[in-house]
Amino acid sequence: MNQDTLRQVGPVILSILVILAVAVVRNYSRTLAAVTATMPIAIPLSLWIIYSGFDGDREQVREYTDALPIGLLSTLAFTVAVWFAARAGWKLWPMIGAGYAAWGVQKIACCTL
Repeated sequence: MNQDTLRQVGPVILSILVILAVAVVRNYSRTLAAVTATMPIAIPLSLWIIYSGFDGDREQVREYTDALPIGLLSTLAFTVAVWFAARAGWKLWPMIGAGYAAWGVQKIACCTL
């Protein structure tokens, strides 16, 4: 496998492996499945893509990482909304919808400040 193919396919394969790990681990421990699902996997994968795409240009990577904390706030809003919806007994799709609604509201609020 050449370098470009690995750079493009590697993150996708790793993401699939994490999803499979959650599916297997959930049979043994919901807590461990939740920990696995919330591992910081997207950030390292995206860093890999950015770093490779810009041939390790430190300035490009720094600019990219400057936006990461803002993105984490939206992820937190999504997670809290899903948690509240689950505690209220909502079904799957409304829970996910509430999560994305909270995520979107936070994104809009953050970007208009």
